[in-house]
Amino acid sequence: MAKRTPLFDLHISGEAKMLDFCGWEMPLHYGSQLHEHAQVRQGAGVFDVSHMTLLEVKGLEARAFLRYVLANDVARLQPGQSLYSCILSKTGGILDGVVVYDRGEAGYIVVANAGTHDKTIAWLNQQIRGFEADLRERLDVAILAVQGPQAVALLGEALGSDTGQQVQALRPFQFLDEQDRIISRTGYTGEDGIEIILPATAVTASWERLLNAGIQPCGLGARDSLRLEAGLNLYGNEMDESTSPLVCGLGWSVAWEPTDRKFIGRSALEKQRQDKVKTVQIGLVLEERGMLRARQRVVAPSGATGIVTSGTFSPTLGRAIGLARVPADIGAYCQVDVRSRYCPALVVKPPFVRHGHCLIGLPSAPPV
Repeated sequence: MAKRTPLFDLHISGEAKMLDFCGWEMPLHYGSQLHEHAQVRQGAGVFDVSHMTLLEVKGLEARAFLRYVLANDVARLQPGQSLYSCILSKTGGILDGVVVYDRGEAGYIVVANAGTHDKTIAWLNQQIRGFEADLRERLDVAILAVQGPQAVALLGEALGSDTGQQVQALRPFQFLDEQDRIISRTGYTGEDGIEIILPATAVTASWERLLNAGIQPCGLGARDSLRLEAGLNLYGNEMDESTSPLVCGLGWSVAWEPTDRKFIGRSALEKQRQDKVKTVQIGLVLEERGMLRARQRVVAPSGATGIVTSGTFSPTLGRAIGLARVPADIGAYCQVDVRSRYCPALVVKPPFVRHGHCLIGLPSAPPV
C-alpha cells in the first residue's frame, strides 16, 4: 500500500484525483489542473508536500559534516537562512537535490526528495561516520507549500496579522523559526510563496484555515507544469547520478570558495570545469502543434543529437515547452522527434515564466 500524508482523508473527501507518486498516494488535481495552475500564477494555491523527506542534523560537527557532503557551503548561512544544494557522488553525479535550513543552536534541517528517500539516508549515514554529529529523520511533521502572487497576503489572514507581517518581511530563502513550526520564503513554482513545516497533528486545521482564506488546493499536475515553466529541475528527469550540476544548469549551487574546502565530488567537478562541459541544459518551445515529452530525441542543425528531459503544455504560454540535454553548440533552433515526426523548436534559456510574466521572445502561437 502506498504511504499517505496526514491530509489523506481530506484529499479523498475533497474528491481529489489520486495517484501513486514515489510510493506515496498523492493528489494529481482537485478537479482541474489548468485552473490550479492559473490560480498559482494569478492568486494563491496550496500544495501538500508532506511526502518530502525531512532530516535533522545536530551535534558539534553538524556544520563540518554538511560542508563535506554538500556541493554548496552551509558556512554561508546565518541562523534563519536556507540554501539549495546538491548531494554528489565521488564522480560528481547528483544523488539528490536538497534545501538546508540553519537553525543555529538547534542544528540544521535538510529537506530531500521523496523518490530518493532510501538512497539519500543511506548515503548520509555512511558519510557521517567520523563526525561528531547525529542524523535523524522526522516522521512527525507535515509540509505545506503556499504559492502565488497573493500567497503572503492570504497567508497573513490565515495565520494572523502579526505572523503575516513577519512573513512579509522575509526575503527569499529566509525563514521564521517558531520551534514547532518553520515558515520559509521558498517554493518550486516561479512565484512568490511560503513553505510551512509543522507538526503532523496540526496540519489538518492549518489546511482548512488556508482554504477558508481563499487559497486554492493544488495537486501534482499543476506543480509539475508550474515548475517546468519556471525552468526548475525534477530529480530523475533533469538530474540523476549520471548527471553533473555543471550539465543540468545547477552550477550556481556549487560553492567553489573557499578553495580549501573538501566536499564529495569536488575533484570530479573541477576536472569537468577545466575540460569544459560539452553538454548543456536548454529550454525548448515547440513551434507547431504537438507535445514535448521526456525522452524524445532532439536533433541539432549539425546532426548532433540530445534528449528532452521534461516536457508539457504551458498554460501560460499556450504552447508546448520542455527542458532538454543537448550539445553545447546546438544553436538557436533544432528539431524534436514527436511521434516519428520531426517538429521545429526554438532553443531558449530557461525560465520560460517567472512571477507570471513570459521571459522569452515568442513568435505567434501555433495552431491548437
